[in-house]
Amino acid sequence: MSSVLPPASLASRPRLQLPGWAREPLLHFLLLGALLFGIDRLVNPGGGETSEIVISAEVDAEARQLFKAKRGQDPNAEEMAALRKVWLDNEVLYREGLALQLDKGDTAIRERVIFKALSVVDGGTKLPPVSDGVLRDWFEKRRARYDEPARFDFQEAVLEGNAGETAVRAFVDQLNHGTPGDAKAGLRVFKGRPHSNLQQSYGTDFAQALETAAPGTWLALKSREGWHAVRLEAASPPKPASFEALRGVVMQDWTDATLAEQRSAAVAALARKYTVKVEAPAK
Repeated sequence: MSSVLPPASLASRPRLQLPGWAREPLLHFLLLGALLFGIDRLVNPGGGETSEIVISAEVDAEARQLFKAKRGQDPNAEEMAALRKVWLDNEVLYREGLALQLDKGDTAIRERVIFKALSVVDGGTKLPPVSDGVLRDWFEKRRARYDEPARFDFQEAVLEGNAGETAVRAFVDQLNHGTPGDAKAGLRVFKGRPHSNLQQSYGTDFAQALETAAPGTWLALKSREGWHAVRLEAASPPKPASFEALRGVVMQDWTDATLAEQRSAAVAALARKYTVKVEAPAK
């Protein structure tokens, strides 16, 4: 789901408090897209006078640079499309704001034109009637957001240097025969790490191996970054969320998501007034 974000400099205003949908994983793409638009406006202050919108090679290059600075890797095709979508939505809002003369008296701060145009769009949004059945169905389709995940307490004994499989397995053997975990290594203690976090930090194979490990035994486990000496201390199973207990939270999240979808649809309708072109990357 893509959404139009108001400028970051105005995030402290009451209407711009981050709603429940702001916890979506793609939010950082949207924030990067908004920042990218601001940079482009500083570089190209004269843009926006025609019915044609060009997503230039410079915009793409700035997007990749910002994304890589945030995530440590280049964006894939889906992520690049998300960044372009936010830039495009903000460009449309900016031009619509100029057309409505919302920049009058505020020419020094271009981002406020987007904010004012977005406020006009928000004024046209309206929540449809909602029943418990609709909310419950919405909750079930997004249950992973509300369920309490399995959590793991574990220790990691970190050998100095870039220890390979042989060194780590030998060290694990020593640990299981009585050598203290901090005798020759730094000891890290982790509490309540969810399974998804283990996958993100260490990789799927590591997370699955730790999940099935017997507590109290040191293991040599391989992650995407190398070998680790780890010992599972305790694990708590996942707990399904109760719709009844979270109805108020679900109602707010549904409200935020529904209004965000209406906002995106309204901006998309405005965007159809423009011809959008994407320039080929510079060679």
